[in-house]
Amino acid sequence: MSNVKRVFVEKKPEFAVAAKALRHEIRHYLGIRSVSGVRVLIRYDVEDLSDETFEKACRGVFAEPPVDILYKETFPMKEEDHSFSVEYLPGQFDQRADSAEQCVRFIREDEIPVIRTATTYVIEGDITEEEFAAIRNHCINPVDSREAQEEKPETLVTVFEEPEDIKVFDGFQDMPEDELKELYGSLGLAMTFKDFQHIQNYYGNEEHRDPTMTEIRVLDTYWSDHCRHTTFSTELKDVVFDEGDYRKPIEDTYREYLKDHSEIFAGREDKFVCLMDLALMAMRRLKREGKLQDQEESDEINACSIVVPIKVDGVEEEWLINFKNETHNHPTEIEPFGGAATCLGGAIRDPLSGRTYVYQAMRVTGAADPTVSVKDTLKGKLPQKKLVREAAHGYSSYGNQIGLATGLVKEIYHPDYVAKRMEIGAVLGAAPRRAVIRENSDPGDIIILLGGRTGRDGCGGATGSSKVHTEESIETCGAEVQKGNPPTERKIQRLFRREEVSRLIKKCNDFGAGGVSVAIGELADGLRVELDKVPKKYAGLDGTEIAISESQERMAVVVDPKDVEEFMSYAREENLEATEVAVVTEEPRLVLIWRGKEIVNLSRKFLDTNGAHQETSVEVEMPERAGSLFTRKEVHDVKAAWLETLSDLNVCSQKGLVEMFDGSIGAGSVFMPHGGKYQLTETQAMVAKVPVMTGKTDSVSMMSYGFDPYLSSWSPYHGAVYAVTESVAKIVAAGGDYRKIRFTFQEYFRRMTEDPKRWSQPFAALLGAYAAQIGFGLPSIGGKDSMSGTFQDIDVPPTLVSFAVDMTVEKDIITPELKKPGNKLVWLRIERDGYDLPVYGQVMDQYGKFTEDIRAGRIVSAYALDRHGVIAAVSKMAFGNHLGVKIEHNMDERDLFAPAFGDIIAEVKDGEVGNLQITYTVIGEVTDRDGFEYGSAHIGMDEALAAWTGKLESVFATKSPESTETPVEEKLYNASDIHICSHKIGQPTVFIPVFPGTNCEYDSAKAFERAGAKVITKVFRNLDAEDIRSSVEEFSRAIAQAQMIMFPGGFSAGDEPDGSAKFFATAFQNAKIKEEVEKLLNERDGLALGICNGFQALIKLGLVPYGKIVGQAEDAPTLTYNTIGRHISKMVYTKVVTNKSPWLQEAELGGVYTNPASHGEGRFVASDEWLDRLFANGQVATQYCDPEGNISMDEEWNVNGSYRAVEGITSPDGRVLGKMAHSERRGDSVAVNIYGEQDLKIFESGVKYFR
Repeated sequence: MSNVKRVFVEKKPEFAVAAKALRHEIRHYLGIRSVSGVRVLIRYDVEDLSDETFEKACRGVFAEPPVDILYKETFPMKEEDHSFSVEYLPGQFDQRADSAEQCVRFIREDEIPVIRTATTYVIEGDITEEEFAAIRNHCINPVDSREAQEEKPETLVTVFEEPEDIKVFDGFQDMPEDELKELYGSLGLAMTFKDFQHIQNYYGNEEHRDPTMTEIRVLDTYWSDHCRHTTFSTELKDVVFDEGDYRKPIEDTYREYLKDHSEIFAGREDKFVCLMDLALMAMRRLKREGKLQDQEESDEINACSIVVPIKVDGVEEEWLINFKNETHNHPTEIEPFGGAATCLGGAIRDPLSGRTYVYQAMRVTGAADPTVSVKDTLKGKLPQKKLVREAAHGYSSYGNQIGLATGLVKEIYHPDYVAKRMEIGAVLGAAPRRAVIRENSDPGDIIILLGGRTGRDGCGGATGSSKVHTEESIETCGAEVQKGNPPTERKIQRLFRREEVSRLIKKCNDFGAGGVSVAIGELADGLRVELDKVPKKYAGLDGTEIAISESQERMAVVVDPKDVEEFMSYAREENLEATEVAVVTEEPRLVLIWRGKEIVNLSRKFLDTNGAHQETSVEVEMPERAGSLFTRKEVHDVKAAWLETLSDLNVCSQKGLVEMFDGSIGAGSVFMPHGGKYQLTETQAMVAKVPVMTGKTDSVSMMSYGFDPYLSSWSPYHGAVYAVTESVAKIVAAGGDYRKIRFTFQEYFRRMTEDPKRWSQPFAALLGAYAAQIGFGLPSIGGKDSMSGTFQDIDVPPTLVSFAVDMTVEKDIITPELKKPGNKLVWLRIERDGYDLPVYGQVMDQYGKFTEDIRAGRIVSAYALDRHGVIAAVSKMAFGNHLGVKIEHNMDERDLFAPAFGDIIAEVKDGEVGNLQITYTVIGEVTDRDGFEYGSAHIGMDEALAAWTGKLESVFATKSPESTETPVEEKLYNASDIHICSHKIGQPTVFIPVFPGTNCEYDSAKAFERAGAKVITKVFRNLDAEDIRSSVEEFSRAIAQAQMIMFPGGFSAGDEPDGSAKFFATAFQNAKIKEEVEKLLNERDGLALGICNGFQALIKLGLVPYGKIVGQAEDAPTLTYNTIGRHISKMVYTKVVTNKSPWLQEAELGGVYTNPASHGEGRFVASDEWLDRLFANGQVATQYCDPEGNISMDEEWNVNGSYRAVEGITSPDGRVLGKMAHSERRGDSVAVNIYGEQDLKIFESGVKYFR
């Protein structure tokens, strides 16, 4: 008899968004037209849960009565239908199961259930076994999932075998070469055989013993290309240059580098020529010349760090600005969701380990054409369409849950990225300098592990991404990709943002590549680590696995012994697991102990050799002038060429992709990714306010990228030069001063071999980057290299992406959408020499003058040009406000379509052209007419937009098939009497609860403080039963002190189990908390507000529409999946349609306001009876509308497909308000490229009600 209870949960047909999407995918993408229907059910297997708790969980945790059907044990299906179930591989993190377990414990904290989940698919229709296999294949990625058994298991409790003792390689130190070679071949190592011999010499000559398996694995991890950049550190002995048109500038750059090398390292025998030295040389030289005064000097290698003065409330403070780029190309290629999610996670943890708060991210990716048929997929590869969508889903899911604004998203297409996808995350972090202590580890210091636990899924990430990849290797490197657990990363961010915590940390390292051995191993020369103390996800791991398994959301922190207790108590406050695992020792050796035995004991000196010294020769290949991109092509039909340019894969709209990423959280994004009244002009840089915790600042950071794979494929040298130049031009075009820019580079190349020609690409690219840094006098102070871009005989395009970072103040920023008819368009062209390279002196002179023209108010918008030239740029500038453009008839059409890297188009105020400081050509003017005019050619705005938006709509949709242009009748409710507060108070208090997954608490607290309220924020702790009990007490006391409750936005446990706000709703139905909420509302005349996930909480509790905590009936209004079936982030226009609520007293009835929406489940659904009742009673607060105030079912405006376009509703008397759009995300200079009033004054109205 099984003790396991099983339930299946299926969305009701009208809400089955995922099932409809999969049916469409199977019929249109896989081409199996005979499939008539698809059903998707979530299967929960549950053990160790009492019947009473199980019944409660069925109604609120596993399923949601208004939108789900719940079946116990089995579900009905037709005999002829096919079904199968999919589950994660053992050891993979299952967020749905994890969240369900946590959530169920909120019902009864002393029950500890085991929950497993799977997804069951039912395929309806007459299909063959081959077709069924193709569907299964489409739904199961064997890297992280497998087909689940249909019969119910006897038990879910896994019994793990006791691991064996760690093996010692007997006879290793004296082994003959042929035996050693055989052993090397059997271990599947990432290191070379030369490294393996280097290890044998060490054990024979110094240790006089044989190594353990763990020691070999630790060394393989330590010395992997991923951890130690071994390819970049290979000595380049003999460099020869092929003959060719461009030999002179490339060879001259090399000579200049050699001169710098010999001057800077005079007398140093240990410094040799290698790619790493070349990558760093420009920075070393510029530093010596005094051009790098702002770099923070530190032994900790966390991220690029500069010291900047910023003003907070008018007082100057020193702040650290950190930036870092990270790539996860290999993991994302084989498991796109987890690989991309952990790409962002890894990028975040570098500045975060440096104790800076990460506040903005950029995503730059490379893919092959995703619009091609699934039949064109290479054997051993995922289809490009699946890859690009799943990767976007993974990265956005991670960033959105953490609460990190993604300011710029761009996918670059080139056929050779079919070899291996490119996935780059670049992030910015900031902290007051006073909060960051940088000290050395002293003997006796304690190492604390913080955050996630170790599992088998993290073994071999560093070595896996450093190996050669073929069809076969994909099978064995599978378990080297993790899913990531974003709510835990959010907790670490919260903890480290507290200055009192940050000041206790002497040194910190994140658990990226290499696990315990590297994360802890790098913190001090001498360490004694107790592996038995390391928290594990499950039993059965041996010492080697614990030593090298990576963990995603985890830090290793060095703390003085006297501060350990205080640090542990802060971690507990933030609901984080923290464990003392190691101590710093006097002797410089890395010692790892497992089950009382030393399984690793290595000298630091040997570890630091990074393996055997590797050498190679380089033959630098030359680009041919014949293949140059710097040539003008004949244009026979301007209109056809114009429309073809707009629909080019690398020009066309990626709006459906960009909108998956939250661009507004943190209320600090100066730009939204798309601007203008119609949100159609894409920005080229991301700009964000420095995230001060209290007070105001006008300081902003800027970041842009530059790179073109077609230019790089022709000439890696030119590719790098113009990557740097383009990244500078984009900063200048947005209002930044080029003189203060700092760079960080991403290198991504084919795998290197013994062949000297294979080394040509990275060598030439780094020479180009060196030339550009010296040319501009601007250093790159960091970077990341990934040297594994090869699949069989296909190589990725030579890739060097330049990220440019700048600081300025908000008033100097300009936005790229065209502003006003009558303004002139001018073209700043940079000068190129005979080798098609920038003349740096002239470029800098012009960029400097461009900045002067912006600051003098002459230039009001600008766009940096790229390979696609003028036409692509002016079109994108015009789209945002639907303004027309007339190009001067005397312009040569060949010029307009030609590549123009580094050039800038500017919109100049009418009458100011003659006053410009820059050298320019007038190319046209802004008009109020429809579309684009040039000579006899005319292209209407709709026609241009159709070409621009149509290309990727089948891959990244912007609307669902359910979108219609049906208008919705407007009904304004003008209340005769509004509830007046009988308990007046000068400064009301608001309580803001924080649950795992909450991410809007900072923005919400700031909005209330600005309005004059006092704020209490408390974290609900749930690591054990005692935590849950004490959190209930704390919450009850906090509510008793408050007049208002605000349920902030976020992802209640990452929106898993399906349907959000389960954490809020389950906890607030606790009898004690419920009683305090009722007292606040009924006895003290209090208010409640819920935004986004908070609105979902109010609905699940019944606070809206009923005004009291009654839970949810089956026919109650609710919020469910957006019709488009994905997260949507954009500014929405909403109309205030009632004035009944105290929260809306400062808003205008009938007024249109624009606020950021960012949600996956915001679609308001209710029966007609309910909707009629809500409107009649004045309980519909706001509706989605267009900029003119017309309410409509068009998903351009009603973004989630809400019934009757409802965006927010209230309780019967208006004192409880729930809405989806984030009214708290506003501030001075926030979303400056968005048009319309952003301030609904909700928070001010709430405070005023009590006064």
